[in-house]
Amino acid sequence: MAVRWDTVTVGGKAMRVYVGVPDGAARRAGILVAQHGAGVDGFIQDAVNRLFREGYVAAAPELYHRQPADVKDNLTRIGMLRDDEIIADMNATLGHMKELKDPSVGPVGIVGFCMGGRVSYLMATASKEIAACTVFYGGNILKPWGNPPTPFERTKDIACPMIGFFGVEDTNPSPDDVKKIDAELTRLGKAHEFHMYDDAGHAFQNFLDAPRYRARPARGSWTEMLAFFAQYLRT
Repeated sequence: MAVRWDTVTVGGKAMRVYVGVPDGAARRAGILVAQHGAGVDGFIQDAVNRLFREGYVAAAPELYHRQPADVKDNLTRIGMLRDDEIIADMNATLGHMKELKDPSVGPVGIVGFCMGGRVSYLMATASKEIAACTVFYGGNILKPWGNPPTPFERTKDIACPMIGFFGVEDTNPSPDDVKKIDAELTRLGKAHEFHMYDDAGHAFQNFLDAPRYRARPARGSWTEMLAFFAQYLRT
């Protein structure tokens, strides 16, 4: 098989999903990929492609699918998202992955970047089917999108291990935000590890954003993420 665009119906609306399905083994681990503010652009598609090449079934849904086509500004689009709809979209994508045959999809992890890091954290609280969660510089974890509770306030419901990657120079999440989230996970006995990178701010993984991209943190955190998923997503 290959990387392709599929269409999933959620809430009566069509949602495109960028999916990579490897050939070979009859059963594969899956990874949900949560988009950043720019949508399922070249950076997110590259993440799916890289995970596909590692042998995972990877899928990234277009979370802006409910919005009018003439809305182009990323901050406006992010501001229109609601947590209950995000959970529905990610669960619909998870369901689509679980329906695949040859290969069938075994344990499923999630990774997200920027606002997608928030989505990844949120889904770790909302779905018992998530077996491992990776958060790349997830902003606004302490804030609700729509009605409360916030992802942070849902932390008690996390049932999977988590790894997080953050930049010391980031402002959303700031180092103080990361310390607060880390402390809450520790207080609740949630398995997690957080990595902080010097000389890195927000979006240090995004090679399409030259001013913010940082090659060494990007390589190092990606390698750590792959080792984390290899540990917790054994098929």
